[in-house]
Amino acid sequence: MKDLWHTLRKGLQLSAILAAIACSVGATKALAAPLIDISPFKDPLFDYPQPSGASRDGTVLDVPYSEARDIDQRDEIPERRVRSPYVELLPRNLFADETLPTSAGSLRWMRVGQISRAKAVVVFVHGRNGDRRLGMNDWTFGGNFNRLKNLMVRAGGAYVTFDGGALGEADVARVAALIRHIRATAPEMRIVLACGSMGGELCWNLMADKTLAPVVAGLVYLGSNGDEARFERMRKAAGEPIPLLLAHGTRDKVYPWARQKVWFDQVRKRYPSYPIRMVLFDDGNHGTPIRMIDWRDTLNWILKR
Repeated sequence: MKDLWHTLRKGLQLSAILAAIACSVGATKALAAPLIDISPFKDPLFDYPQPSGASRDGTVLDVPYSEARDIDQRDEIPERRVRSPYVELLPRNLFADETLPTSAGSLRWMRVGQISRAKAVVVFVHGRNGDRRLGMNDWTFGGNFNRLKNLMVRAGGAYVTFDGGALGEADVARVAALIRHIRATAPEMRIVLACGSMGGELCWNLMADKTLAPVVAGLVYLGSNGDEARFERMRKAAGEPIPLLLAHGTRDKVYPWARQKVWFDQVRKRYPSYPIRMVLFDDGNHGTPIRMIDWRDTLNWILKR
C-alpha cells in the first residue's frame, strides 16, 4: 500500500507539473496574440448613412448612398478634395516611401507607422492605372484613406500601399515578397488586404499561394470581381477560414453586384459558419465602396475574430 501511495503521489506531482507547463504555454500564446481594438475616429462623419438595413443573419448590410449627400455635400471640390473636417493630417515622420528589392524586380511602396512595432497592418491594393500614391491621398474618396491611416496608427498599427503596375504575374511575385517582408519584420502582426477594383485580381492570385494565404488575417474586396472557384482555391490554400468582406455598389457597371451576390450566397449555403459579409451601397457606382466603407466597423469585425 505504501508503494502504491508513493507511485500515485509521484503521478499527481507529475500531472501538476505538466498542468503548470500547459498553463504557462497557454499564457505565453495569449500574451503573444496582439489585442487589437480600432477606437473611434470621426465616427459621426464616416458612419454608414441611415437607414441601413441588414439581413436576418446580419451577413448582408444594405447602405443607402446619395451623390448629393455623399459627394456634393461632403466634398469641397467634388471627387477631388473633401472638406477639411473629414481630414486630420498625421505627422510627416510617420511616413516613408521605400523600395523593396525582390527576385521579380524592385517594388516601390509607402507606409504610415512603424512596421516592426505594428500589431496589425492594412495593405491597400489599387486597381488598374493606379499606383502607391492613390491610397495615400488624404483628400480624395471623401477622406476615407485619411481616416483609415488615422485608425491604424492610433490602434498601434500601420498602413501600406504599393505600385502594383499592371497587376500581372510579375507584380504578384513582387507583392508576395512585400507581404513576406512585412511578416518577417513583425511575425505576430495581423495582415489585412484591402483590394480595390481590378486589384482584386492580384489579391486572388496571392491567396492561392499555400505559403502566403495562411499569414493573411482578413480580406476586403472593394468593387472587385470574385467567384466560387477562386474562393475555394483560397480556402484550401489558407487551411483556416479567413474573414472576407465584399463591398459593392448596386450601379457598378464594371463588376455587376448581382454576380458577386450569387457566389456570396453559394458560400453561405455551402459553409454557413464561414466569416463572410457583404455591404451593398444602394445606388452606388464602381468607386463608391472605397469612398463609403466604414473602416472601423470593417476592421473590428476582422481583427476581433
